[in-house]
Amino acid sequence: MQGRYYSLNEYLCNQFGGKIYKLALDIGCTCPNRDGTLDTRGCIFCHNGSSHFAETGVDINTQIENAKSRVKDKIKTQKYIAYFQSFTNTYGDIDYLQNCFMTAISRDDIVALSIGTRPDCLGENVLDLLEKLNTIKPVWIELGLQTSNEKSAEYIRRCYPNSTYEKAIKELKSRGITVITHIIIGLPNETKEEILKTIDFVVENKTDGIKLQLLHILKDTDLYEDYKKGLVKPLSLEEYMDILFASIERIPENIVIHRITGDAPKSHLVEPLWSANKKNVLNTINRELEKRDIIQGKCKI
Repeated sequence: MQGRYYSLNEYLCNQFGGKIYKLALDIGCTCPNRDGTLDTRGCIFCHNGSSHFAETGVDINTQIENAKSRVKDKIKTQKYIAYFQSFTNTYGDIDYLQNCFMTAISRDDIVALSIGTRPDCLGENVLDLLEKLNTIKPVWIELGLQTSNEKSAEYIRRCYPNSTYEKAIKELKSRGITVITHIIIGLPNETKEEILKTIDFVVENKTDGIKLQLLHILKDTDLYEDYKKGLVKPLSLEEYMDILFASIERIPENIVIHRITGDAPKSHLVEPLWSANKKNVLNTINRELEKRDIIQGKCKI
């Protein structure tokens, strides 16, 4: 039976009229898992540095211009999404957050904001700000759920229950804000069936988009320490493909799949080493799409 895969590329073309690039930005936010509010160690898989694409301590407009220069030969539309990626981007002084977000959203070359955060960092004042911004241009909130398995959540030090995610997504969607949910494939001791339960959980909570992320074991993380002890077994490419396509096949076609693998800085990557060959991974995925007769929508513009 033929399936349907609603890709981010197709969605962006339909919404904005062409290929759009996300520009990774860093506004210097920390996280309640790092500043001592909940913990000081961060999530178990989280590297001590911020995104390897963003620039820490540089003003927003300069970051945007620098990021644009890196993709100038790949894009014709000159339209971009400002992606506030590093750590928890609604965790900070509300006036500071408003200034950062307004600086980006006010630019003619920015068509939308995408803000990465935690479900437990969405107070009423933050929700009001996001709702206001969403009247100017589209705002996407990316929630790092990772898993609906409470034992796994405890292991990775997520530090909030599933009910917090459920409340957050309900609040955001009641204000008309698009929600993208991050899910990690390959967490230690999670079975394929448990991962698919996470897929079902976010679908039932009416997420608008899903990011499927392979678990990367990075240097200088607590996950790496467990890996050295033999407590973590990375997925093979074949295992990942099996779980990935079982996930895709149960995601409704109205939900945008924003990511199907992800990558990591090669200088920090320990396992799975096969994931460093992005071209091979993407080619394998495309062959499997054809084999399973899954339609990947194309940009018609």
